[in-house]
Amino acid sequence: MGYSEITFYTAKLRNFPKAFAWMMGNGVLYGQLDYVRPDSLLSDVQVWEYTPDVDISQNKPISIVLTQFHFLLLLHDRIKAICTLNGQVVFEDVFPDKFGPLKRMIKDPIGGLVWIYTERAVFRYHIQREARDVWQMYMSMNKFDLAKEYCRDRPECMDMVLAKEAEYCFLNRRYLESAKCYAMTQNYFEEIALKFIEAKQEEALKEFLLKKLNNLKQSERTQITLLVTWLTELYLNRLGQLESDGNSLIFQETRDEFHQFLSSSKHRECLFNNRGTIYDLLASHGNVDDMVYFSVVMQDYERVISHHCQHDNFSAALDVLAKHCNEKLFYKFSPVLMQHIPKNVVDAWIQMGKKLDPKKLIPALMNYSQMGSAQQIKETIRYMEFCVYELNVTEEAIHNYLLSLYAKYKTDSLLQYLRQAGTHPSEIHYDLKYALRLCAEHGFLKACVLVYRIMELHEEAVDLALQVDVDLAKSCADMPEDDEEMRKKLWLKIARHVVQEEKDVKKAMNCLSSCNLLKIEDILPFFPDFVTIDHFKEAICSSLEEYNKHIEELKQEMEEATESAKRIREDIQEMRNKYGVVDSQEKCAACDFPLLNRPFYLFLCGHMFHNDCLFQEVTPHLSTFKQNRLEELQKKLAATTQSSKSRHRPAPKEEGDTASLGKGIAATSHEQIVSDIDDIVASECAYCGELMIKSIDKPFFDPQKFEQDKSSWL
Repeated sequence: MGYSEITFYTAKLRNFPKAFAWMMGNGVLYGQLDYVRPDSLLSDVQVWEYTPDVDISQNKPISIVLTQFHFLLLLHDRIKAICTLNGQVVFEDVFPDKFGPLKRMIKDPIGGLVWIYTERAVFRYHIQREARDVWQMYMSMNKFDLAKEYCRDRPECMDMVLAKEAEYCFLNRRYLESAKCYAMTQNYFEEIALKFIEAKQEEALKEFLLKKLNNLKQSERTQITLLVTWLTELYLNRLGQLESDGNSLIFQETRDEFHQFLSSSKHRECLFNNRGTIYDLLASHGNVDDMVYFSVVMQDYERVISHHCQHDNFSAALDVLAKHCNEKLFYKFSPVLMQHIPKNVVDAWIQMGKKLDPKKLIPALMNYSQMGSAQQIKETIRYMEFCVYELNVTEEAIHNYLLSLYAKYKTDSLLQYLRQAGTHPSEIHYDLKYALRLCAEHGFLKACVLVYRIMELHEEAVDLALQVDVDLAKSCADMPEDDEEMRKKLWLKIARHVVQEEKDVKKAMNCLSSCNLLKIEDILPFFPDFVTIDHFKEAICSSLEEYNKHIEELKQEMEEATESAKRIREDIQEMRNKYGVVDSQEKCAACDFPLLNRPFYLFLCGHMFHNDCLFQEVTPHLSTFKQNRLEELQKKLAATTQSSKSRHRPAPKEEGDTASLGKGIAATSHEQIVSDIDDIVASECAYCGELMIKSIDKPFFDPQKFEQDKSSWL
């Protein structure tokens, strides 16, 4: 052509060019610029030949402009846009002759506009959505990554690209990649699944199902359930094949992948709701280890423990129990475990402490303790002792059971337990009647005596203690401290036993010295007639000495009482003649007015009060009952005073004797009422007596009247 032109495409301003297009005589040389390659700067270079309507001799191309996916050729009367991917003409525009011949075409590197000018006009081209159909070209070229990149915001196109890629990979036996792509398409699920089944590609099918499962929403529960169940079956089939082939490495990797699938938090709800089906699948394949793992993941520890117990792996079952500390499972499996590993089970119980209810473990304990195994019985007693002494359990059933164990297998601890349990019925947590029957059946007389003492059956305790030891009976006889009659009766039982059964006079005399309630005359009837008085000489002499001493004490008390009565009579006589002198200038201690103006009281301490002033001082400090009583007496006094005034009027002659009799009765009643009032009001000085002491914590002002009193001072 005698000339040529080269143009570049730059994605961003001030960046290196990414592609070039060189307009030559036989076509356009197009290629990418790769700045990383060590051998050449150019890559993917190819020549797109001119179309047949371009004649080098007459219709030469004038100018060229390169865009991202096209290059524009300017001819003498038109412009052509040719795709750089496939060489196809995608746009052509013819210019009329009136504007003159076309001169040149230039691209604005900043705005991206294309300018064409003639002798008479300038034309502007604005490129829009240049890449809208590029994905189809890349797809046809099997460049699926680029195709997906240019249809990312167009779901319908993306689905076509993925389907095409999946089919391409399937035809090229790249089944795993095909499965991943198929899982993201909207193609029919059944069709794709059957495609992999027919090709016998279980791994690809599993990958397809996994991807499909991850793409499902939580609301699509039915689909999730079907896929989870199908995947479980596929995993189990694969594990069975690998185990039979003996490929341990791949088998372990597949098992880890299966475990990860079972423990997935995303599908946990589905697995939990359909765990029965999963268990059936695992059981049908005989996959015990994975079933145990799945049970742990589902926190179905009961199934795990049952499995271990069925296979006689009791230690593993106990480890699961101790790890998860489920009380209900302890109650359920403890009977089985106690028959085989009692020590370990009791250690686990003790470690659980108060989380377990010992009463709910009693059926299991009763079951295995009857087998007679020494170790089981030992561990049972150890746990019961832990409950009683460490946990301070107060359940009656626990204490009764420990009592029965002591009575049957550990007799040395029985009496010690009964002594530590307490001596009062309110402190004791076992059944006293049951304990008494149990001790009686096994012949533990000392324990029976102790129980009788706690039940306060002192006569029975003494009777039984006399069969064991006289000293024990003596201690029982001293128990009713507040009932001397009962104590004497019990000591008489002991004395009779000593005399009649043991025929020991010395012991009988010791009974007299041990109990001060017994006298020689009380025990003499128990002795036989042939016993000489020499045996009792000392006791009789000491008894007579005590009587003489007691008589002397009584005489002394009588003399003291006579002397005291004499002194009291002298004091009374002296009080009758006692008087006080009141000066005419004396004033009332309460109101500070002259005392002799009104009736008054004079106390021995020297305080003097008007009658009404003393009433006002004393009344607020009296109890409610005494205040009511005082008010009642004042009313009666007023009534008797009124009746006495009416009697002072002249009476008829025939009624004279009757009036004088009534006057005497009224005077007596009036004096009694005044005396009763004096007993309440004037029994002691208001300032020196107990009333003043009791009122020391009362405030000077009434809280309710404080504000009123305060305002009166202002």
